[in-house]
Amino acid sequence: MLYHLFEYLREQGTHFAGIGLMHYISVRGILGGITALLIALLAGKKIIAFLQKKQIGEEIRDLGLEGQLAKKGTPTMGGVIIILSVLIPVLLFGDLTNPNTQLLIFTTVWLGFLGGLDDYIKVFKHHKDGLNGKFKILGQVILGLVVGLSLCYNEGLAFREGTAVKSSEAAVKTVQDPATSTEVFESNEIMTTIPFVKNHEFHYSWLSPFKGKADDIFTKILYILVIIFIITGCSNGANLTDGMDGLAAGVSAIVGAALGGLAYVSGHVVYADYFDIMYIENSGDIAVYMMALLGALMGFLWYNSYPAQIFMGDTGSLTLGGIIGVCAVLIRKELLLPILCGIFLVESLSVIIQRYYFKYTKKKYGAGRRVFRMSPLHHHFQRNDIEALIKKPQQAHPEAKIVMRFYIVSMVLAVLAIITLKIR
Repeated sequence: MLYHLFEYLREQGTHFAGIGLMHYISVRGILGGITALLIALLAGKKIIAFLQKKQIGEEIRDLGLEGQLAKKGTPTMGGVIIILSVLIPVLLFGDLTNPNTQLLIFTTVWLGFLGGLDDYIKVFKHHKDGLNGKFKILGQVILGLVVGLSLCYNEGLAFREGTAVKSSEAAVKTVQDPATSTEVFESNEIMTTIPFVKNHEFHYSWLSPFKGKADDIFTKILYILVIIFIITGCSNGANLTDGMDGLAAGVSAIVGAALGGLAYVSGHVVYADYFDIMYIENSGDIAVYMMALLGALMGFLWYNSYPAQIFMGDTGSLTLGGIIGVCAVLIRKELLLPILCGIFLVESLSVIIQRYYFKYTKKKYGAGRRVFRMSPLHHHFQRNDIEALIKKPQQAHPEAKIVMRFYIVSMVLAVLAIITLKIR
């Protein structure tokens, strides 16, 4: 709102010191991050006190983990702090006419509602399983459809290849962009970034066995399905990672910072050309959103770091994963997510592997066997008293040490994901 107010005053010819600052994405991003941090710190304390008063606490199942039962009764649904701390700065400093900002706001509200409903059922209805998994998946699929259709048919979501700007509609005209003095083409090309190859650009149409109109339809359907898979995978991956104090919030902050940096560079025609990466029109405001997210997570970690005073619950974890997935899709870096979100990936894989191996061995030998001592993976490092195929580490580690090491791995993966853009 402040951004639009300053822009309106500038257009009306009003002049005063600092009126042009809101025009800069870097300034708005910094202001958004600082505001989000302050909101999380100030509102977080009041929200924690309110949740404690209402006795909205986590119900803990005894899994034999050190210090686990001490967490019983810790306030949950702390994702509300993150959501408020993100949305308020974005409404103040973001460009609300930008379709990227609109999609990210919708993602935050939609998944926040979905996760909040799950937490509500767990806490107030005392159903430990929460919202039925089918409804969670359905909500994530709906979000994927909205994002996918927007990317396929919204002309405001365009990207540039070299000196030519391309959108996802069929090629019908060529115009001159006076701001950049480059030709602007409308095209049916749906592209993304792929690491380790010379031009690091992948055309989804390369997978189509059809030509003409059928090719266009097939490519868009395939692209939408990929988006649905990515958003669902990221959202659930963040949800599974949320099992230790500060783990999901810290890892999400690292991933969000990397995506925010990529969004800023991708939205600047000079920087995109310098780094030889895809220029994505209107994507600069994604960096403002991710800076707000980073500030919100830093403020939330003030209370969520070990020993946690509040848990984010599904309200936060589903939302964080969804924002990360949507952001990666919007800046066409979704194929970097297996590296960038490596922690989310291995956490999800550990659950899948453990479940299917246990069922397989139970059917074959009459008793289920384990690959990991416990899943998701972070719990494996807390136990040394359970027989499993993977026997290391031999000594159980404290929760705080595991979280810090996951942070370090996540930072390394973020650096590797960015480096892949220069290794071709």
